[in-house]
Amino acid sequence: MSNFWFLKGIKKGVKTEKFPYEQEESPPLWPSKISGSGKAECPTNAIENGKWNSEKCIFCRRCVPNYQPDGDQNLFDVSKGEKTFKRSFYVFPVDTGSCSGCNMEFFNIFSPQYDSSRLGIFMTNTPRHADALLVMGIMTDGMREALELAYEAMPEPKLVIGLGACALSGGILGTPPLPKDQYNIRISGCPPSPYTVLKALLKAKEGDDGLNEYSRSGTN
Repeated sequence: MSNFWFLKGIKKGVKTEKFPYEQEESPPLWPSKISGSGKAECPTNAIENGKWNSEKCIFCRRCVPNYQPDGDQNLFDVSKGEKTFKRSFYVFPVDTGSCSGCNMEFFNIFSPQYDSSRLGIFMTNTPRHADALLVMGIMTDGMREALELAYEAMPEPKLVIGLGACALSGGILGTPPLPKDQYNIRISGCPPSPYTVLKALLKAKEGDDGLNEYSRSGTN
């Protein structure tokens, strides 16, 4: 993949997405916000009484055609941001038991196409250097202690991010690794798109001004 982007860059110049202040291509419809009415055969009860819960949704499309996506990628909630991380934001990922879908989309934000480093977002291989713990997958017994040790090793201040339906609600496979109130950032999707992940991390590291500042100045 790295060779592909290197050769494409030589032939056609800069190919990095202009996100977040402008996008070269339309973001994917799946996953995005869903609306509609009527019956829905939902295996996770993400749609009940006509109301859609993004954190339970696995985007299986069994609710179609009564419910449709609208392309809105803002499938996240940030209850606590930290402007201390405005210049650089280091994330340590922990997979407690996923299908690897969230892993792939998360790692995509570090690829040349999205290049999160230009936005001050980096990945670290040790929790001792991390500003945020990013949790993916359901809770499995073998990862319980590893998750606890990773959190304890992180310096203050620190944030906890839940990525994907499994981490937030247990999806269709099991139970979430952490209770709802222990996540500072909750990113829905199965899996979330890189657009959603980047938007959520930007807001987390810069508070409410995160996206607004990049929208004014541009980053590409």
